[in-house]
Amino acid sequence: MSRVINFNAGPAGLPLPALERARDEFIEFGKSGMSIMEHSHRGKDYEGVHNEAIALLKELLAVPATHEVLFMQGGAHLQFSTIPLNFLPPGKTADYVITGNWANVAASEAKKLGALGVGKVNVAGNTEVEKKFTRVPTQAELKLTPDATYVHTTSNNTIFGTQFQAFPDTGAVPHICDMSSDILSRKLDVSKFGMIYAGAQKNIGPSGVTVVIVKKDALARCTRPIPSMLDYRIHVKKESLYNTPSTVGIFVIEQVLQWIQDEGGLSAIHARNEDKAARLYAELDRTAFWRPHANPDSRSRMNVTWRIHNPDLEAVFIKEATAVGLNGLKGHRDVGGLRASIYNACPTESVDALIAFMKDFEKRNG
Repeated sequence: MSRVINFNAGPAGLPLPALERARDEFIEFGKSGMSIMEHSHRGKDYEGVHNEAIALLKELLAVPATHEVLFMQGGAHLQFSTIPLNFLPPGKTADYVITGNWANVAASEAKKLGALGVGKVNVAGNTEVEKKFTRVPTQAELKLTPDATYVHTTSNNTIFGTQFQAFPDTGAVPHICDMSSDILSRKLDVSKFGMIYAGAQKNIGPSGVTVVIVKKDALARCTRPIPSMLDYRIHVKKESLYNTPSTVGIFVIEQVLQWIQDEGGLSAIHARNEDKAARLYAELDRTAFWRPHANPDSRSRMNVTWRIHNPDLEAVFIKEATAVGLNGLKGHRDVGGLRASIYNACPTESVDALIAFMKDFEKRNG
């Protein structure tokens, strides 16, 4: 078997040990005589997988008893509408901090719901300059609404390669954060968030599952009638089994979470991610041949974005990199250039291979 080095932004590479574990149990789960994807989501076999995945997630993130963990569907996109429907009543305001494309979409989707009786959206901060984002805002730049129902942020921006290294202080206002592209990449204090949500396809598992970690007392403020599939209270009551979940997706998530635990938990994963990013940024800063996109104090540890001093060389770089097994390095169309997504499953050796290729490319084209 020959596996390429995968720098795709998402769906992203998964840890090989987790894939191998899933492969070994895919045709027959345990001694049940059938695949996990053939099991009823109401049966004991799948129930064990479901509960173990939630337990591992709670353990790894040190989720306090004040919060519930849910597995939902529809990706972050559906959460963009579900959040205001649950938490933004008429006459109230929610603050949104715009730091990239997905933060923009989140605010736009919330604004659309005004016609359905949802409250107002206030843009509390926006670092866009000429349709691009090179940094996240400082605390002093934020214009927060004192009585807002929540503050929404996006922790990491896959397209532009920026990330909050320290989260904004929202005071007594609940902080809701989209962590789709950096959840489980570092330690954090879950108790400081009213809600965290994340599409699974970066660091958690395959696409098709959305993780939601929501504070219980926030649910008590949901009083309006909401379509059942969009009502967090129903998903909590039904233990993420209101409708048929992505059983095979959650099965793979369990394998990935077990791998993180086997690797030493979030402390070890965090240290490795810091080291990988430091190596790559050091190469980008070494010479004017490369031009990093994000400001140094806002650089993402998950998605590293850059240009070449001569943009005409970028297509050559991508073609030659792909030919030697370095895949997924083309930058997003909104930024152009190059992007290496170095999520949890990306080993240090892959980053070193990329750096070696970069040095050689510069030597031949500098």
